[in-house]
Amino acid sequence: MGIWDFVKSELIDVIEWFDDTGDTLVWRFPDQDHEIKNGAKLTVREGQAAVFVNEGRVADVFGPGLYHLNTQNLPILTTLRSWKYGFESPFKAEVYFLSTRNFLDLRWGTQNPIMMRDSDFGVVRLRAFGTYGIRVIDPTAFMKEVVGTEGCFTTDEIEGQLRSMIVSAFTHMLGEAKIAALDLAANYRSIGDKARSVMEGEFEQYGLSLTKFIIENISVPPEVEKMLDVRSQMGIVGDMGRYTQFQTAQAIPEAAKSGGAGEFMGMGAGIAMGQRMAGAMASSLAEPTHGPSRTPKEGSAPAPREAGERYCSQCGNPSPSGAKFCSECGAPQQAACPQCGRPAEPGARFCQECGTNLQ
Repeated sequence: MGIWDFVKSELIDVIEWFDDTGDTLVWRFPDQDHEIKNGAKLTVREGQAAVFVNEGRVADVFGPGLYHLNTQNLPILTTLRSWKYGFESPFKAEVYFLSTRNFLDLRWGTQNPIMMRDSDFGVVRLRAFGTYGIRVIDPTAFMKEVVGTEGCFTTDEIEGQLRSMIVSAFTHMLGEAKIAALDLAANYRSIGDKARSVMEGEFEQYGLSLTKFIIENISVPPEVEKMLDVRSQMGIVGDMGRYTQFQTAQAIPEAAKSGGAGEFMGMGAGIAMGQRMAGAMASSLAEPTHGPSRTPKEGSAPAPREAGERYCSQCGNPSPSGAKFCSECGAPQQAACPQCGRPAEPGARFCQECGTNLQ
């Protein structure tokens, strides 16, 4: 190999970039210790831009196309190098390729909960996450503000900064919207579009465009979710008293089959307690209804009862003689005083409450 052949081998005559990574934003052409010859071929593909940097300063920028480098298409570099009458000799310059395609499905999310005032829950903590997309729209600004002199720059290196910008703007947007937590799901699109329009100007300062901003979920803390589940269950059940009676009616045949009378008596007592709780809930949620009451109020005289007739000690309804369970509420039956309704002790001849003869 002759001297001229060796010199020619050190010259760069083809400059291009094949990107197969999927996440590279900027790649520097490896021209260290090599010079670019006059008339070298520069190939810039769709979704790319080429930036020539001379001694740390951004010079010429090329969009998609095929170029033969000379003084006509390197005007800024020609001026910087003082090539007043053109050049014939090789020259050195740093060449950066930028990907200008749309980078989608980048993730964002709140590391810490967002404190909000809510019309339903008062002060509530919210978490949110979703996706966004970016695109380089100003290669010069992006090189100056973000890349600097890095030889390879990926989306991972800028996601942290972009995520902070997004969460900050989103938090401000959510606070201004003043939408109740239960209504947020119906407003994901409108909140996302408004937040994107607010953030677009900040992204442009870095030579980027925020092409997409999607809210996938805004959630409340687990303890609030449990409260919502309980509220939903109560709404589905509806009338707690009738629901308890239905459960009792279903349980009686099963208890009869298994012969677990003792267990069923315990269950009946539990159901009766549930009924009392249901009654307490109903009285706290609604005004008392007018009309005759089955159970006397505390401190008032008991309703007159016919002598010799048996009544349920739980709900006060007449109970046939010999019945083991009340036909109205399912509570286990026990002999009771026909006058005051107090359950009688086994074998007792007189009521311990009012003295009525029980024989």
